[in-house]
Amino acid sequence: MIIGVPKEIKAQEHRVALLPSAAYQLIKHGHKVLVESNAGAGIGFGDDNYAQAGAEIIKSHAEVFERTDMIVKVKEPLPEEYGLLRKGQLLFTYLHLAASKSLTEALQKTGATCIAYETVRVNNRLPLLEPMSEIAGRMSVLVGGYFLAKHTGGKGVLLGGVPGVLPGKVVVIGGGTAGVNAARMGTGLGADVTILEVDLERMRFLDITMGTAHTLYSSESSLLDLLPTVDLLIGAVLVPGAKAPKLITRDMLRLMKPHSVVVDIAIDQGGCLETSRPTTHDNPTFVEEGIVHYCVANMPGAYARTATQALTNVTYRYIEALADHSLEEAFQRAPGLQDGLSVRDGKIHCKVVAEAHGLDYTPIAS
Repeated sequence: MIIGVPKEIKAQEHRVALLPSAAYQLIKHGHKVLVESNAGAGIGFGDDNYAQAGAEIIKSHAEVFERTDMIVKVKEPLPEEYGLLRKGQLLFTYLHLAASKSLTEALQKTGATCIAYETVRVNNRLPLLEPMSEIAGRMSVLVGGYFLAKHTGGKGVLLGGVPGVLPGKVVVIGGGTAGVNAARMGTGLGADVTILEVDLERMRFLDITMGTAHTLYSSESSLLDLLPTVDLLIGAVLVPGAKAPKLITRDMLRLMKPHSVVVDIAIDQGGCLETSRPTTHDNPTFVEEGIVHYCVANMPGAYARTATQALTNVTYRYIEALADHSLEEAFQRAPGLQDGLSVRDGKIHCKVVAEAHGLDYTPIAS
């Protein structure tokens, strides 16, 4: 198989889908790897590193798509890439289709087979999403604490406090991978952290393992009680593959004190605040109702080298399975991969994506 690794064109996205070491392994398996020039340059992996691994360096973005059987990316295709995909071609990347009807319909028109990292599921886990959730969760407290500084438009509250001054209050909505990592960073800084969760068993686990963090059953009533006192609100809600529920309305947001900060990790799936809208690393925040919003849609891209290494660690075995075998056999050899199948031959195979946009759903078995 010929595998293509294009350079990411999303704003401030320096991650790359394959490390040179991964390209080397695929080439050892008898495959050909085409890498767009400078695809990994932003994180210290130059064209010479890929060439030494045996990859062919391609100057043209379009040529990478044109000559390859499978495209491996990090982020979803942008409009200028829609026309580069073709029928029968494999696309393996983060897609987050529930947040974009236009992208979903564009991929249907290409006829390509599109598999989403974020919905590959193994034993009720999302192994290809977890490392990015870990990074985004840890990052959320770092950036939230920074934007609480007065010179950035925040309240001027130091999350950890100092002797004689109470620490800042952090509320994390969601006790999954991103939420747990946010809470760990918050408690590590000495903040007063509360995690909202609906799964009672998960709350028991968090109560045992999270040390000084508090747990609270997630409900609108609980949020209404907490919002007037919170300094940093972190939205870490995930419904696998589906659009994030809007748990914080504009009216609820008005309960927060002016210059408080919200970090919406769920923005890739549409965001869990009514007031959220995607931002970039170049211009990461905006103010609504007096509250600073951080809604960067590719948060882990800020720590691109760490994120690329973590991503390749978990995606490689699936890329190898797709390259070595037919699609059906790859599904058998790599359990959970089938759950990632989102669009194929114009048909939507992910139920929650079809439901999000009111489009027809086709079960994979059919």
